[in-house]
Amino acid sequence: MKVFLLICLFIAPALAFAQLRPATGIGSKLIAAHKDTTIESDTSKENKEPRYYYVSLNANAFVNTKGSAAKRFSPAVEFGRTYGIFDIGLATGRLNSLPGHDTSRYIELRPTINVFSKGRFAESLCLGAGYIFSAKQAMMSEICNGINFNVSANFAIAMLQGYVFFDGTNSSRSGQYIGLGLTYNFLKPHSVNKQRKKAAIVSDN
Repeated sequence: MKVFLLICLFIAPALAFAQLRPATGIGSKLIAAHKDTTIESDTSKENKEPRYYYVSLNANAFVNTKGSAAKRFSPAVEFGRTYGIFDIGLATGRLNSLPGHDTSRYIELRPTINVFSKGRFAESLCLGAGYIFSAKQAMMSEICNGINFNVSANFAIAMLQGYVFFDGTNSSRSGQYIGLGLTYNFLKPHSVNKQRKKAAIVSDN
């Protein structure tokens, strides 16, 4: 009888351990599957796109029109956010630099997309819509394109060219401009987005 009990005491833990091993294996597989899912999500194409805020200073000058330099010069500042190749920004500025002309101040929504990129160079296209304060031709729309050069992950310069259309109740007009733009990207040092921006710049070099 004692021998039988001893045999039972040895066999019972062995059976219990044998039953626990498949459960442990299942748990390990679940953990591994979760890790694989996380890795796959982090390395997806969408998540590789850098996302960050930016500010741009634009110095434009209207061409094919009469007037002094102050009448032609159109400064602007734009603040927005980049989602990979797509930017959405809010710009404000003046259509001229003449003193006392309150009808030249405007605010504009400017979505921009990079239609082509090669290394540090990129070509952008924007379609803007805005409002000119206190002007008779208050509705403003814009079509522009730019050739951009990424000096670094944080700084970029651009050559800009575009057309602006002004619409009012009884009249309308249009203008063409060329200019320069300087952009600063708010990227933290050693951040993932900065690494992705650097990778996008040098990927096609």
